[in-house]
Amino acid sequence: MKIFKNILKTIALLAIVFGCTNNSESSKEDDLAALTSLQEEIELLIDAGVCSENSDCDYLAFGSKACGGPKAYLVFSTAIDVALLQQKVATYNALENAFNKKWGIISDCSVVLPPTSVACINGNCKAVY
Repeated sequence: MKIFKNILKTIALLAIVFGCTNNSESSKEDDLAALTSLQEEIELLIDAGVCSENSDCDYLAFGSKACGGPKAYLVFSTAIDVALLQQKVATYNALENAFNKKWGIISDCSVVLPPTSVACINGNCKAVY
């Protein structure tokens, strides 16, 4: 139920962001700066987590390739606020998808595979392929 509420918040945020218009359209640089800022917030949140065993680690699909699918997978410790991370990542993914469409971004269309597992190595969660 908590994830559902976070998804609803994300949808509402996107409606506000894309529904608010003024006489000037945002530039590609402005849109990219917003994505970069949100990505930095996500990275800071992930960096705050530590692990002590493999079960403390998980991963999420991150980003939106122009052809579809994620551009990467983020590995993180579940010691952080996972619901907040999920919300920020869902917002980022939706914003990047909109950015790709708005600016006609193309990609290599390669499929990025998720990690086969995650491991806690020296207090940090790492992807295992």
